[in-house]
Amino acid sequence: MTGPPDLETRFEQRSNWKDPDWWRSALLAYTIALIGGGIASQAGFPLPWMLGPFFACGVASGAGLTLSALPFGRETAQLIIGLGIGLRFTAATLISTLLLAPAMLVSTAYVIGYTMVAAFLFRPLARVNHSTAFFATAAGGVADMALIARERGGDASAVGIVHALRVSMTVAIVPILVVSFGESGNAPDRLSDTGPSVLWLLPAFCLAVLLAKLLKKTRMPNPWLVAPMLLGIVLGSTGLLLTAVPPVAIVGAQVLLGTWLGSQFRKELLLTLPRVALAGIAASLFMICAAFAGAVLLSATTSLSLATAFLALAPAAVTEMVITAKTMHLDPEVITGFHVMRIFIVCSSSLLVFRLYRYIGRLLAHA
Repeated sequence: MTGPPDLETRFEQRSNWKDPDWWRSALLAYTIALIGGGIASQAGFPLPWMLGPFFACGVASGAGLTLSALPFGRETAQLIIGLGIGLRFTAATLISTLLLAPAMLVSTAYVIGYTMVAAFLFRPLARVNHSTAFFATAAGGVADMALIARERGGDASAVGIVHALRVSMTVAIVPILVVSFGESGNAPDRLSDTGPSVLWLLPAFCLAVLLAKLLKKTRMPNPWLVAPMLLGIVLGSTGLLLTAVPPVAIVGAQVLLGTWLGSQFRKELLLTLPRVALAGIAASLFMICAAFAGAVLLSATTSLSLATAFLALAPAAVTEMVITAKTMHLDPEVITGFHVMRIFIVCSSSLLVFRLYRYIGRLLAHA
């Protein structure tokens, strides 16, 4: 099997503004999303305005309905979340987060380790080659990992499916576990400022968009989250902008994220590679369990709560884990730090780790 000719088209939905069918599918998507969010909210579901649209749109899309997410909807949501988290940083919280850098490095090594084990488990189950197995389970961005896999003889379609399943399962399982069984923290929310400083959020958002576009040219991973977060850290820790992103904007960001995630389900994609999909589900469950096991150790050796450690080590879905942390008052700044360091190291060292993975594979084959 060969990779898809256009990964951007397959994994990043873009609109055709001149096509009436697109408008109908977009209207249908957000109608379903709002209904799902409303039902989840009334039922007391955790993170209702993200998980409600996610489950509702996922079921509808998986059943064969054509749903379209707004162009740059996911990026807009990440900009809002990133700026909101960055603005939470004061000089004191920035220093306390940096003091956890050694734990972040060790945790990143652990994530790389358990994703490598997942690759060894995934390969015989899915019956794919080494390149496909490694990059399908690596904790990096789907587009980057799929393209690198294709360059090295892997199946980009299989990589994309497994990443989509991993992110979806992480979003569906981890927040529910944390909210249902974890203990809420005592991290205070930044007080919303209803004065003139709130008006500065709009130019700050526009500046974040510009910075994200500049960072995207450098191939920095996840620029739509990293850029506004860095900008917010500068503005918040220096006291230049002492305000918070309004709660309604956070809810809107959750709806955008949930709708985008749910609309990515494609029944025909799963049916074309059923063995890969089933193996991807098994590998994703393993990685979530491995993240929890590591969280127990991380919590025991640091001052972090088990819930915070679990969110910090969860395989991908950084934006959704940060939203969960914010809901649970669990220091989203710390969780952001863990994920951002993991993203940087994984993306910058993926080829080196891939060589290590192949070397270990050869040793196991001759054992």
